[in-house]
Amino acid sequence: MGGGDRLTLEMLRNGIDNLRRDLRFAVRQLRRSPGFTATAIFTFALGICASVSVFSFVDAALIRPLPYPNPSRLVGVFESVQVFPRSNLSYMDYLDWKRLNKVFASLSAYQGSGVTLSTSDGARRAPGARVSDDFFRTLGVVPVLGRDFRAGEDLPAAERTVILSYAAWKARYGGRADALGQIVMLNGEPHVVIGVLPPDFHFAPVEPADFWTTLHASSGCDLRRGCHNLFGVARLSDGVPVEAAAANLAAIARHLEEQYPDSNRGQGSVIVPLADVIVGDVRRVLFVLLGGAALLLLIATVNVSSLLLVRSESRRREIAVRRALGASAARVFRQLGTEGLLLVALGTAIGVTAASWTTKLLIGLIPANIMARAPYLQGLGVNLRTLGFAAAVALLAVVLFAAMPALHLSLSRRLESLTEGSRGSAGTTWHRVGSRLVVVELVTAMILLVGGGLLGKSLYRLLHVDVGFTADGLAVIGAALPNRSYGSDAQQAAAAREIVNRAAILPGVRAAAVSTKPPLQPGNTTWIKVEGRPYHGEHNEVHYREVSPGYFATLQARLVRGRYFTDAEDASKPPVAVINQTFAKQYFPGEDAVGRKLLYAPPSTHPPMEIVGIIADVKESALDGATPSTMYTAFAQDPANGFALVVRTAQSEQALLPALAAALHAIDPGISTFGATTMNEMIGGSSAAYLRRSSAALVGAFAAAAWLLGVIGVYGVISYSVSQRTREIGIRMALGAQRTSVHGLIMREAAKLTAAGVVIGVVCAGAAATLMRGLLFGVRSWDAPTLAIAGAALGMSAILASYVPAARAARLDPGSVLRAD
Repeated sequence: MGGGDRLTLEMLRNGIDNLRRDLRFAVRQLRRSPGFTATAIFTFALGICASVSVFSFVDAALIRPLPYPNPSRLVGVFESVQVFPRSNLSYMDYLDWKRLNKVFASLSAYQGSGVTLSTSDGARRAPGARVSDDFFRTLGVVPVLGRDFRAGEDLPAAERTVILSYAAWKARYGGRADALGQIVMLNGEPHVVIGVLPPDFHFAPVEPADFWTTLHASSGCDLRRGCHNLFGVARLSDGVPVEAAAANLAAIARHLEEQYPDSNRGQGSVIVPLADVIVGDVRRVLFVLLGGAALLLLIATVNVSSLLLVRSESRRREIAVRRALGASAARVFRQLGTEGLLLVALGTAIGVTAASWTTKLLIGLIPANIMARAPYLQGLGVNLRTLGFAAAVALLAVVLFAAMPALHLSLSRRLESLTEGSRGSAGTTWHRVGSRLVVVELVTAMILLVGGGLLGKSLYRLLHVDVGFTADGLAVIGAALPNRSYGSDAQQAAAAREIVNRAAILPGVRAAAVSTKPPLQPGNTTWIKVEGRPYHGEHNEVHYREVSPGYFATLQARLVRGRYFTDAEDASKPPVAVINQTFAKQYFPGEDAVGRKLLYAPPSTHPPMEIVGIIADVKESALDGATPSTMYTAFAQDPANGFALVVRTAQSEQALLPALAAALHAIDPGISTFGATTMNEMIGGSSAAYLRRSSAALVGAFAAAAWLLGVIGVYGVISYSVSQRTREIGIRMALGAQRTSVHGLIMREAAKLTAAGVVIGVVCAGAAATLMRGLLFGVRSWDAPTLAIAGAALGMSAILASYVPAARAARLDPGSVLRAD
């Protein structure tokens, strides 16, 4: 071994020995102050737990790449009209885009659609999806068993085949290889099982999906260019940027608009990264939560820094003695860094452990219907990326916790420190540094309190929005009629009528009706024109749904003018329609719409529909969405084989649901039921409500922790200030100062700090709230009551926290203080 190697080895040994000694000394120092140590570790662990927990969700949704080869080349493809910036594709437009584009390696279509699964126990609804034959090749997914769809297997005349999800394969066939070739009856038709998807495969836009079939475009909607029921996913060709693909598709859309003006007027195209399609509204929620967690981490770090500054005051003489005995500034800094490292290491270990439990708890609280649409959260937990995030935060904290006391101690004044005692300049130093840190804590707490208040207020407004009907007492269950038994309009209308009649005689039921879509769920859209008015191809796009005569009475919706549908209005009678007030205001401003007639556009053979009634707006859309112009047609005049049964009961809605399912199966075991729920559950469990509820709960929890830390910070500042000014207070009282004036002196100091934190916090909170305005509902970013309540709550709490040290100062005995000093 050469001399250089021996020297390096010796330096390494010395370094390890020094670190070992520093660690032993740090442990002794921290054990001497168990209260300080426990408080600092717990506070920092709280910040780490919150930030790592939220970062785990951010990592799963926004950072972790999609589980497909080269996912950055995958894009979502939409049509676009003024009413719907991201609209479904029509099948005919999809075929033209696929044929004419020059930018995609492949372009596929998909549609989430439940299927009726025939089993030995009767029919039941199962989750599924319809896809084009090249869908899985576009994603780059290969079945783990069997084969993919072949080219042409999505054509109407092709054999019906199905690919199973891994979970469905395990549940239905026990994971046996002989599942391939088995026959599954879906929607009354035999399908051959040809493959099984990988266990980690998911495609969030249609999840959950157990049965994947091909499109087989043969329905009336599939063959009408103006009917939009599909979504697109494409893989960009090598070297083609998204901007070039968007330009190419826009040119195709303009060409189709010229070629088919009746159906494609004003219709453009939109391309977005597939990751944006999959994550959707979750992105903005996660950014808000990450911001809240970062603020809580900031206030925890500031709080620990304040504790370290306070502690450093008591060590001024110790550090000065060590410097006088020859310890270098670097040696002292290393020792302080070792103590900071130990605090951070313990806090980080506890915080990361707590975060792993917290993420599991949060995942368990996500409703099944929400979790199904966010499969990327499956298996969420602490991983290498989250550990790296925690390590980065810990490293910054170590530097901060070592630097703050070192800078504060002003090592260059070590000789002065030997003679002045620990109290001489403490008050001035603390006011310059510690007080500013407390103001930062209060500002941070104020931002979180206002954020939590705004989100809570938004949730309240959302859950109390006027839905246009009485939700209490309503139960809803979906029904799907088998095609083979109910293939004609007459059969579907008769079945719906029998289902309504059977439900109406159940004990406790007051009214029953069917609708092709239940309330609170957006329905299909169509173009209309008013008979007698000039029409030039405008996109008069309205929502529509078919309902039975008792629908509005069952909902207890309010009739504004005209009448409801009657039982006599069937396919043999002239078509009729009921519209909502938004429709009437948009298309008949200042006119009486009752008696006017509507036509489908582009021109069709469907006869005009007479408007027979106007109802007050019913929330036939998402809770946080604007109520669209909606047209209702008589179910018996345009029936469907899938619909929702809506029932009003005087008894428990939840208890009625099994009886409703049993009643439908008693009519025909082949009728599948699904989505049984109560209207209140539908409102409370909607995506809009859940996103705001979870955001309000988590930000509220962050705010509560920040409020507590902020109040403790104010208490610590004032308490320490009193301890450092004991001599001054004693002299004041000896010279005749009254206890009330001493009390007022301390409280004024606290009031200045509190006022500064609250005032700055109000401004910062209002500005921060504008960043999350997308999550606010029925409340402005600068909501004066919320700002005032948060400011008052934080201010009063801080002042109350200051009362105890102020009262202690006022009770000092000046004689005892001066003798002790």
